[in-house]
Amino acid sequence: MNQQGVRWTSEQVLALAPDDASRRAGTRLGTAGPWSSAGSSSSGAVWGLCKGSGSRPYQTIVDTAGPAYKCSCPSRKFPCKHALGLLLLWAADEEAVRDSTAPDWAEEWLEGRGKRTAGQEQGDAGAPAKAADPEAARRRAERRAARIAAGATELEQRLADLLRGGLATAEQAGYGLWEETAARMVDAQAPGLAGRVRELGAIPGSGPGWPVRLLEECALIHLLDSAWLGVDRLPEPLAATVRTRVGLTSPADGAPVRDHWLVLAQYDTSDGKLTTRRIWLYGQESGRTALLLSFGAAGRSPQQALPVGLTVDAELTPHTGAGQLRAEWGEQFGGPVPIASPPPGGPVEAAVAAYGRALREDPWLDSWPVTLSEVIPIPSRDGWQLADAVGESALPIAPAALSRPGLWRLAALSAGRPVTVFGECGHRGFNPLAAWSEDASETVPLT
Repeated sequence: MNQQGVRWTSEQVLALAPDDASRRAGTRLGTAGPWSSAGSSSSGAVWGLCKGSGSRPYQTIVDTAGPAYKCSCPSRKFPCKHALGLLLLWAADEEAVRDSTAPDWAEEWLEGRGKRTAGQEQGDAGAPAKAADPEAARRRAERRAARIAAGATELEQRLADLLRGGLATAEQAGYGLWEETAARMVDAQAPGLAGRVRELGAIPGSGPGWPVRLLEECALIHLLDSAWLGVDRLPEPLAATVRTRVGLTSPADGAPVRDHWLVLAQYDTSDGKLTTRRIWLYGQESGRTALLLSFGAAGRSPQQALPVGLTVDAELTPHTGAGQLRAEWGEQFGGPVPIASPPPGGPVEAAVAAYGRALREDPWLDSWPVTLSEVIPIPSRDGWQLADAVGESALPIAPAALSRPGLWRLAALSAGRPVTVFGECGHRGFNPLAAWSEDASETVPLT
């Protein structure tokens, strides 16, 4: 696939799929039958012609060093099923996708991509663009801050009315009232508050114990409202976190960090209007965990994707804010190589302590990335849990993960023996995202 000559595994290819439907469709195209003129190069390009329903085959090409995709099909998904099928064929059948010279149509795209990348790097290194009017920017920021303050004040009144009338009124009012309140927060340019309000509206229908969960979420929203209304008096790192939580984007203006980044996990979530892709990375030299976020409008998957289980020598620029892990992908140096060993981990108690420390900097944090070592997945009365192989501590697996196929992959990988698991530790439990057995370095995606 690249200078190192490494071909991905089928699991790494399928981890790039934007959804289950694409994963199934790509698998059906991962055989030699529908493909012709398939080939690859040492620079990381893979190409081929896929027979479709029309008279002309689809021209599909992938730059695995990005990765980046190009296909003549009309799909709005990235990667499309043809790109997934081509990569699966390349991963499984070296004879079907041999090293060769790229055809003209593939070479043209690769050259254009190379020029665009070089032009972007020159632009970044060249003279800075003309700065925007700082006074106008200040006035816009002040107007938006005032609108958010008005929205926070209105939301405080809504919470006060709820508590005054009793939590039972939330179930009687239904979801529509909260959706209307969320729309008001959107009008106030506070999408972060709007998202939390929508979650609030869904709690009364979430099953037994909902009043406790509703009260907890009301308390967190009240804390966020109060923090925003007094944001000028907060320490700057915490103030940056509050601004991010209400919906103001924090800038990626930290010092760039170059490292060999382990691609640990990638998964998508959707609220019906926006698809959010999360990619978790771990720096071998820095020991830093980073989160890449990308977004796709309704019906379109995010374009950014990285192969899980590989290590990439690249530069990241972190965002600001207390406890913030988010970063932006920067320049990449060379092609990916397989992960040699999982990130260092610890016992269950260390994972819970790490989440607790993170909460001190960001009280609205749902979860924190951790790696558990020497744990065994075992069934429990309420579901499943990860128990320390040595010791008596255990962490319940989050309810949302219990219905995923990844749980059974984790159980099969362990077979009663200790494993290393990377995931998100939070108040709902542990969400496993990747795992490694004791005697193998191969990454097993669990999403």
